Order: sequence, then structure tokens, then C-alpha cells
Amino acid sequence: MASAEEEGPVREGLAQRVLTRVLSAMGGSRREGQVRMVDEVATAIEKSEHLLVQAGTGTGKSIGYLVPVLADCVEFGHRALVTTATLALQRQILVKDAPVVVDAIAAETGTRPDVALLKGWNNYVCLNRVGDGTVGADALFDAADAGPSTDLGREVLRVREWAATTDTGDRDDLVPGVSDRTWHQVSVSRRECLGHACPMFKECFPQGARERAAGADLVVSNHSMLGIHAMGAPDLFPEIDVVVVDEAHELAERVREQASSHLSQGAIQRAGRTAHTHAKIDTAALDQAGAGLGIALAVLDEGLLTSRPDPLSAAMRGVDAAVRDALTQVQESSVDQAEKLLARGALDELSEAVDAWSRPPEQSITWISRPERDEPEELVVAPLDVAPAIGTIGLGDRPAVLTSATLALGGSFDAMAHETGLMVSKVPWHGVDVGSPFDAKTQGILYIAAGLPDPGRSGPDPALLEELCDLVRASRGGALALFSSWRGAQAGVAALREGTALEVLLQGEETTSVLIQRFRDHRDSCLVGTMSLWQGVDVIGPSCRLVTIDRIPFPHPDNPVTKARAIDAERQGFNGFRSVQLSRAALLMAQGAGRLLRSTTDRGMVAVLDPRLRTKSYGQFVLSSMPPMWPTIDPQVARAALGRLADSVGSESSRSSASAA
Repeated sequence: MASAEEEGPVREGLAQRVLTRVLSAMGGSRREGQVRMVDEVATAIEKSEHLLVQAGTGTGKSIGYLVPVLADCVEFGHRALVTTATLALQRQILVKDAPVVVDAIAAETGTRPDVALLKGWNNYVCLNRVGDGTVGADALFDAADAGPSTDLGREVLRVREWAATTDTGDRDDLVPGVSDRTWHQVSVSRRECLGHACPMFKECFPQGARERAAGADLVVSNHSMLGIHAMGAPDLFPEIDVVVVDEAHELAERVREQASSHLSQGAIQRAGRTAHTHAKIDTAALDQAGAGLGIALAVLDEGLLTSRPDPLSAAMRGVDAAVRDALTQVQESSVDQAEKLLARGALDELSEAVDAWSRPPEQSITWISRPERDEPEELVVAPLDVAPAIGTIGLGDRPAVLTSATLALGGSFDAMAHETGLMVSKVPWHGVDVGSPFDAKTQGILYIAAGLPDPGRSGPDPALLEELCDLVRASRGGALALFSSWRGAQAGVAALREGTALEVLLQGEETTSVLIQRFRDHRDSCLVGTMSLWQGVDVIGPSCRLVTIDRIPFPHPDNPVTKARAIDAERQGFNGFRSVQLSRAALLMAQGAGRLLRSTTDRGMVAVLDPRLRTKSYGQFVLSSMPPMWPTIDPQVARAALGRLADSVGSESSRSSASAA
């Protein structure tokens, strides 16, 4: 066994040799930030430390961690886990990046590491539901308008045919895809799964995925699964030695979302019907408790509950007693085990909501929500602080690498380390910014429209919309217009369609992927959208040469999670605005501005139509979180620069056309 001093150079030597092979295979060149990232990750694994790595766009961060992690798996027999926030990145790792690294390691060492995907249960088709299983087969057409001759029915039958030929059962492998409603008909949650009692257990797709993951060197999963592991299923990822969290800026929010419990009269009624159908139990008490909860919720306003009203507490005690009684009836029922499992699964969801309510109120965020217009209210309970669970269980004592293009807020990693549990972990941690291959100061301009009025609550000011149109006309398109609200996006798209002759695309008019592809293909178009476009839009080249941001995206003051976290921060002696609202806004500003420069040849402008970025004391904190572009507040300078850029884009296009001819 080599000493610790000997192991470091050996590990780093293998990782760098593998990196050389990967870059050769991909036709790329060595980037200083990526090389440094490989070394930093290898060292963190060697020293069993936690590491925050800010890797700017273009660094190649997935290769930057896959190379040292998979090299470690082969060299030292460790097993690793990578989690992502988005399916797009998950797929990129599995289809594009990991195979190249695996090939390079095999060529270098003669050993081929195994990589497996693990998703949540309902991401896989259930063979029992789409086949002829004795339990649940009739659920294929359990809605009145879901017969075989309807659109829904035809989609279900197409999934049934696909299920007979697919090797994975993974929804992402079904092309073309189907609606969420259709997929609900052909999949089950973990609670609904019959397990060993299922006649299709040996062919079960999610079970097979777990078995493959259990034997893989590297498991690729998502933040929600890590949240399940951290908040209540610590055996979900057994014998994992190294954890990598990509898109780490989304980790805490995704874990909190996953750990949230929702309860309403409708949910109780649905669970009661399922339990009655399968276990033949009397659900009158459950229905009565659900009605009592509905009455208690109906008189409450939407939003955060800073205290728990007595009528609501009494209603929840009634729900607790009714659920316990129903579970006892299921246990004593004479139906077979498979039917009991389905009944218990429906009731367990109610039990979890009651358990969440039973936690000390100071450890929870509790609010009233109305999911859709004209729908009844529901009670939502989420954990206030997910950092301890992430730090002590999700990451644990093993080395963990958390990476993203945006981790240092206001020039410090402390806020992100606090959110992701590193501050409560016993394992040492440090943060490092490996930079970006882009030169933001020479490739991009940051224009702050200092002459505009401060944003109000009634939607975009007419002066803002006029400024937006002027900038877009100067750039002659190629504009991604980001708004912090749907009302703002609607006003923006109306102004652009009336004030320019350009093609203007609006988020929601088609699927996001289709809109982004049209924006990419139509060089002089405009794409207008809200928060989901602030992250994940990757358009290289002149099709995205202007990014506008309507306002600093502070969370809505009535957002229950933000409000509760700010109150808690104040209780602990911190500034709630700076530690919660401002940190979140700075993160989103950095992400939004990051849509502009996606390659070393990209050029353009980020225009912030919110003067507070310059006039308020917190503006510098936000600015220090964003790419360091060349700044200006002069509208004439901004318009002239956009005009010159549009001229150069047109000239390059003309030269390309002439060359092709």
C-alpha cells in the first residue's frame, strides 16, 4: 500500500493522462481551468475533503470532475455518485461525456469503469400497469375520457407497444414523448409499487435500474434522489465513497421541494378511494376528516402561516386519527398482499404529511396554497433548513465536490457552503474559482440603464419597454429578453411585436426546446421568457448577442419559503434581506447574464433595465457575482456598440454566403 504522499502524484498522474486522451478524442485543447479542476478534485478525493468549484461557462466542468472521479474508481476501487439538477445535463453526462472518459481510462489502464443511471421510480414505465397484471391493469383507462379511441388512449397504447421492446423503460427514451397525463397512466410511484408481490417483478424496469446502479462504479442521478436519501432513505445510495453535485446552486431548493408535503381534502378523498377499492375498508372517517380539513383551509388566506390556528390543528388531529384507523383496517383486511400494498401506499402519503405537520413549527415552513384557479386550498409543509440533512447524511463524511458556473456570491463561497450543508459538516471544505476560458471584459458589455425609473409592482414602466425596443432595434434582433414575471414577459413581447419588425418568440407558445432551437436557427429573432429561461439556455454565436434583464429578480415578498427563511435569519441575528433575498437575486443575475457568452468567439451585451444595480448599496454585491464585462451607463454608447455588432454579423454572413457560392 502506497503512503499518502505517494498516492497523490500517482492519482493525479493518471487523471492528467486520461484528460489528455479525452481531449484528443474530443478534438479539444487543454484549458487552464479544466486542468486545475482535475487536480483540485483529485486532491479533494485524496484528502477526503469537501470542495466547492466555481467553473465558468466553457471550462468543461463535467469532464473536469468525471476524469479524476472515474480514475479514482479504477485505481482505488471506490464508487461514486454524480447528481444533477436537470435532465439535459444528466443526459449529456451519460451520452456524451462519460463514454469518452470511460474509453480513455480503458485505453490507459485496461479497465473499463461501469456507469449507470438511477432516476425516481415514476420515470420508468410499469409493466404491470401496461400489461395484463392482475392488479392495476384496469388503471390504463381509469378516466372517463381515456378510452382506446381517444388521444389519451392512443398514447397509452403506444406506450404499451414501446414497453414490449425497450431495454430501459426510461421515459426519456420514448420518442416522440407523451403527455404527463398519459405517463401517469403507465407509471407508478415507489409507494404504489407491488415489489416482490408484482407478477412482473423480475422484468421491472425501475428495479433493474437499481440493481445496475448497485453494481456500477459511477451512478448518475439527480438532486431530488439525493434529497430522498438525505431526508429519509439513507440506504438509497449505499457504499458510495465520493459524491459530485453538479449544478450545485440548485441543490438546496430541489431538496426542499422534494421534502415538501402537500395535503388537501381532495388528496384525502383520493387516498380513501384507493384504499377502499383495494383493501375493502370503511373510509367514512377518512372522508369526514378530509371534509373537516377542507373547511379549516377554506377560511385561511393563501401564503405563509406564522402561527397555526386552532381549527386547523384540530382538523389535522382528525386526519391523523382517521389515517391511523384506515391503516389498521388495511392490516386486518382479508385481501391479498398485493392489494394491501396498494392501499397502504396511498395512505402512507397522508401519513407523511401528518408527520411533517407534527414536526416542531419552528423547524418547518407551513403555508396555504391554491395550486390552480378555482381549485381548493391545500396545506404545504416543508423543512425550514435542509442544510443539516444535506451535510450530514446526503454528503456525509465522504469527500464531496460541488460545482457550478455560479457558486461565489458577492465574491464569497460562504452563502453556498451554508445552504449546501458544508458549514455543518465535520469534513473540511474550501472553495476555488477555476475561472473561464472566456474574456468577459473584451467579449461583453454590461449596460445599466441608469436613466430609467426604479421598477414598480404594476408591471414594466413604459420607459422600460421603450428602452427594450430601442436596444433590440439597434442590435437588429439576436435578443434574449428575460423577465422576472409573467406579466412583464407579456408586456415585453407585446411591445417588441408592435415596435419592431422582427420575429418575436414567447415562452409557452411552443415547448421550450423547440423555441430555443428556433431562436438558435433564426439569427435575428427575439426570445422572450421568464425564470426558466434565466438558466439552461445555451445558444452559441450571433443568434444571442443581446441579453436584456428587466429587473433584479428578488423573490416575491410573499413567497412563503423566502419569507420564512428571512424571518429565521433575523431570529438568528443575520440580515434576512441580504442572506436570503439578495443572495438568491445575485445568483439569478449571474445565471441570466451567463446566457450571453457561450464560446470564446461570442460577443455581445447584457443590458440591465434596472437602475438599482447602480444606485442601491446592494448593487455592488450583485455586480460582483456577475461576469466582469466592460461597463457603461451611456445609452448612446450601448446603441452604437449594438449597431456595430449587428453590422459585423451581417458582414460575416455575407462573406460566408459569398464563400459558399
